[in-house]
Amino acid sequence: MFKTIFKPYKYDKNAPKIIKKMCDASKKFDIGPMSAVAGTIAYYAVKEMIEKGATYAIVDNGGDIAFISDRTVHIGIYTGNDQTGQLAFEIKPTNKILGICTSSGKIGHSFSYGNTDASIIFSEDLSLADAAATALGNQVKNVDDVKKSFTILNDKKRITAALVFFKDKIGLWGDIPSIVPADVPYNLITRGRYDF
Repeated sequence: MFKTIFKPYKYDKNAPKIIKKMCDASKKFDIGPMSAVAGTIAYYAVKEMIEKGATYAIVDNGGDIAFISDRTVHIGIYTGNDQTGQLAFEIKPTNKILGICTSSGKIGHSFSYGNTDASIIFSEDLSLADAAATALGNQVKNVDDVKKSFTILNDKKRITAALVFFKDKIGLWGDIPSIVPADVPYNLITRGRYDF
């Protein structure tokens, strides 16, 4: 039931910390805990690398990205839509774990009630960012929904920025990092399931 429920899940007090974080984040948006799984795992992977001495680490878990960096990095934007072009977020060096989480109603195998090409959230709380990206994407079924979709973020103080890509429209909310032209190698982007 934990893996398939689309509503908040009440965990046992002895549940592992990772389960608690997923459940607590998804509850804020009234959605299921698996909405926060990839971002949560990415966070813990980078946290472990930092504990081993890393000052530059990026984990991209299917568009849910946790990172720390001692240099400027470019994080490519993939929407599956050629009209968005070759773009990337330019992120300045940081000694804190930051997160960029993405959800889509059109790309990948995750479930969405919406039709966005991509909904993207920035936050230091990766569990919250992942759940928020799903929740934001769920709100957008047509172009008229883009602007009003951001109202679900209004009282979420740890979310710093959000974007919604819908066909030829882009909605922006919060303190968006610089967006720069980039040569995004699409053959390196994970877009679906792979059997190894």
